[in-house]
Amino acid sequence: DTLPIALWSAAEIAEATGGVASGDFQCSGVEMDSRDVRVGDLFVALKGEAMDGHRFVDKAFAAGASAALVEQPVDWPHVLVKDTTAALHALAAAARERSPAKRIAVTGSVGKTGVKEAIFTALDRSSRGQAHRSVRSYNNHVGVPLSLSRMGARARFGVFEMGMNHEGEIAPLVDHVRPDVAVITTIAPAHIENLGSIEAIADEKAQIFGGLRKGGAAIIPADSPQYERLRAHAEAAGAQIYSFGRSKDARVRLLDAIPAANGGASLVTAQIDDVRLCYSVAEPGEHWIDNSLAVMATVYAVGGDLGAAGIALGEMGGLKGRGARHTITATGGRATLIDESYNANPASMRATLTQLGQTPASRRIAVLGAMGELGEFSKRFHEQLSDPIEAARVDFAVLVGEAMEPLVRKLGTVPANALGNPLAFAHCAGPAEAIAALEEFGLN
Repeated sequence: DTLPIALWSAAEIAEATGGVASGDFQCSGVEMDSRDVRVGDLFVALKGEAMDGHRFVDKAFAAGASAALVEQPVDWPHVLVKDTTAALHALAAAARERSPAKRIAVTGSVGKTGVKEAIFTALDRSSRGQAHRSVRSYNNHVGVPLSLSRMGARARFGVFEMGMNHEGEIAPLVDHVRPDVAVITTIAPAHIENLGSIEAIADEKAQIFGGLRKGGAAIIPADSPQYERLRAHAEAAGAQIYSFGRSKDARVRLLDAIPAANGGASLVTAQIDDVRLCYSVAEPGEHWIDNSLAVMATVYAVGGDLGAAGIALGEMGGLKGRGARHTITATGGRATLIDESYNANPASMRATLTQLGQTPASRRIAVLGAMGELGEFSKRFHEQLSDPIEAARVDFAVLVGEAMEPLVRKLGTVPANALGNPLAFAHCAGPAEAIAALEEFGLN
């Protein structure tokens, strides 16, 4: 075909941004952090309140950058523009317009990164490597246009994560992507301090539907208490509705799920319109059964290969900081470490503790950091962690941070377990104290 092999040429960058190229060059990637630059990248020298990327141009080229997008001339190949932030947005728009890719936007209070990765893995498998996605959690006002600018002209699918913690943040992100499909994984009290209520969180997340292309699809959780609210937003945007969940009215409906006895893969049977699917989900936990339904709904909505999606879900490994499992050496033998260190809110904490309780073990240790951005709800949500801690049969809980004080008081009133042993726990100010507490408990 006539599509370019390189991601961007000097002429294409200049045309997209209205800038002036210093010469002819080609770039295979786009990066804004000089520490992450790889050979062939275009380094975008963004200016922020506290940092100016122009200070790191030399470091970017030392790391192998092919060119830079700058506001002032440099002694390297470059495109000179008036405003690098505006230029990045323009480059993102050019990437969007030149590609025939079906674009998918993913948001939600919990699980958006995992679902984004699973959708990408499913579509990448069926398209033989022609899917693109935002890496890490590049889901904000810089990360979304950066991720979009990295999408190649040959991509058939693009999957983009969108995050928020204040009102008004989703709409500009979805305007960059203008997706064919918009996915909301779930609604939970993450960032409730800034938005004030679960309803307000649902309304803000639902702004993702406002940027859908004509005839686009809305993927929404049928089991959420906010389902009708989300559906109303989607219908107002003229979206086709693909609800997923355990509800009998869900368009993508769970029929049966058999979790593995060791907390590992689950066998799932689901119904999508008149199609019945049976597949395994490698990621452990009940929440991943629901996540898999959102993935299947998305693949179905874009006309993807459901069989390939099922294979991809069965092969996915744990995501760093989001459920990845590691075998480590500990006192008395070996232990399984479940890494959920990326972030925490009430829903993800409960899911993680449930997963811990379902994992066979001679003893279970939970190291929990305080949850942030809960505002006036903080005391209640921290106290409520006592129930999943008890249900998970935790032998020792290490609670880190001042905000854990309500949970500490609550656990102090928990009765002894069936063997007559009270729940052991330690309240620590920071990581050093937490490590000392674990060592005292006998975990070295």
